[in-house]
Amino acid sequence: MMKKMGISQIPVDAKRVIIECEDHNIVLDEPSVLKVNMQGQQTYQISGEEREESTQVFSDEDVQMVVEKTGKSEEEVREFLENNAGDIALAIIELK
Repeated sequence: MMKKMGISQIPVDAKRVIIECEDHNIVLDEPSVLKVNMQGQQTYQISGEEREESTQVFSDEDVQMVVEKTGKSEEEVREFLENNAGDIALAIIELK
């Protein structure tokens, strides 16, 4: 019936699906993935247990230490660390 409507579904043998967001990743381990072609339009249908992973490369303790050493606000320190790959030493030197 689906073929008559121009829809085909092909299972994909996926081990993991990662959706990269701005500040975190959504990870589905051992997902069920279908490649769906509907009238020339290709989409993927993904289902499974999800979990979130942080993409932050520095901790809240790191931020507090830089705040204490530099006197800058948490917001300024977080922004600097995000823009400089979490380099704590560079943050202390540059923000002083």
